Amino acid sequence: MTRVNALKYTSVEICAGAGGQALGLHNAGFKHAALIEIDKDACQTLRDNIREKPEWSGCKVIEADLRGFDAVELGLDPGELDLLAGGVPCPPFSAAGKQLGRDDERDLFPTMLALVDDLEPKAVMIENVRGLLDPKFAEYREEIIKGLESMDYEVCYWDVLEAKNYGVPQLRPRAILVAMKPEYAQYFEHKKPAETKQLSVGEALHDSMRARYDAVADDPRAERAFKRWYEKALEGVAPTVVGGSKKHGGADLGPTRAKRAWADLGVCGLGVANEPHEMKDADRDLFASAGPKLTVSQAAIIQGFDEDWHFSGRKTAAYRQVGNAFPPPVAQAVGEQIYAAFEAAEKAASDG
Repeated sequence: MTRVNALKYTSVEICAGAGGQALGLHNAGFKHAALIEIDKDACQTLRDNIREKPEWSGCKVIEADLRGFDAVELGLDPGELDLLAGGVPCPPFSAAGKQLGRDDERDLFPTMLALVDDLEPKAVMIENVRGLLDPKFAEYREEIIKGLESMDYEVCYWDVLEAKNYGVPQLRPRAILVAMKPEYAQYFEHKKPAETKQLSVGEALHDSMRARYDAVADDPRAERAFKRWYEKALEGVAPTVVGGSKKHGGADLGPTRAKRAWADLGVCGLGVANEPHEMKDADRDLFASAGPKLTVSQAAIIQGFDEDWHFSGRKTAAYRQVGNAFPPPVAQAVGEQIYAAFEAAEKAASDG
C-alpha cells in the first residue's frame, strides 16, 4: 500500500505493536507524533522501520505500560492532536479467551478514555476483536459511548470490518470504533469504508514463494512443489493469522481448524519457516507433505504489511508481532475516512 494523502494531520497511537495500524494511518496521511508500546521487541521493530525515514521524522517511540503513562510526556496541549488511535488489548473480549471484559486486568478502555480526556483529540479510532460487539458486552459498549459523548464526541460508527474486503488476503474481522468532535463528525461518512477487490493467498505470495523455490532450483522437486502450492493458494484467502502469547510455545499457524484451512491453500501450518538466507532444512521449510511453511515475512504479507517493513527479534518473537498486528490496509481505509472529514471541515471553514 502506498501513501495517498499529504502528511497533514497529527496522530498518537497507543498499543502500537509492530506498527500495522501506524503504517496504515501513515499511508492515509497522518504524521505520527508518538507510538506507545509495552513490548520491547515491537518497540525495536518500530524504531528500526522509522529510523532515517524523513516522513517519520519527529515520531517518538515510547516503551511504556499505559497504565502508568502520563499524557504530559507527549508535550501536546489539549485539543492540539488530530487523531488518537489504538488497538487496546483483545483478550478481555476474545472468543478464544474467557471474555471477562471489564473484569479482565488487561482491559485498557478506561485508560484510553482517560487519554482522550487529557488530550482532547479531534478524532478517536479504537480497534478490537469482533467479540467486543457481542450482545454480552452491550452494557459495556454503552458505557464507553456515554463516556465519549460526555467529552463531546460523536460516535461515527462502531462496526466490524473484515480485512479480506480491503485487499488483505486473510479472514480477520475487527471491531472498529470511530468518534469525532461534532464539528468534524458532520463531515464523516458514518458508514464503513468502501470495499475493494479481494486478493488470494496465491496472488499475494506468488513472487516471494517463487523466489524461495528458485533458491533451491537444483532440487528436482522444486518446480512441481511450487506449482502444486500455487494452484491451491489461488483458491482463496487465509484463515486468521495468530501470534499467540508469550506463555505458549513456538510459532505455528494456529489451532487445528486453522491448520486445515492452511493445508487447503497448500501451506503447512506446523511451524514457521526460516527466511531463505537462513534456511537450513529445505525438507522442513519447502517440501513438507502438506506444502511449504510460511516465513515471517510472508506472514507479514498476509497481514498486508509493506514488504520493506521488517520485524525485530528472533523468529518466534517476530512472528508473534506479525500475528498480533492490525492489517495496515484496513487502518488506511478508516484513516482515509477520518482524513476526508478533516479536509471537508477545513474547506467549509475557509469557504464560510
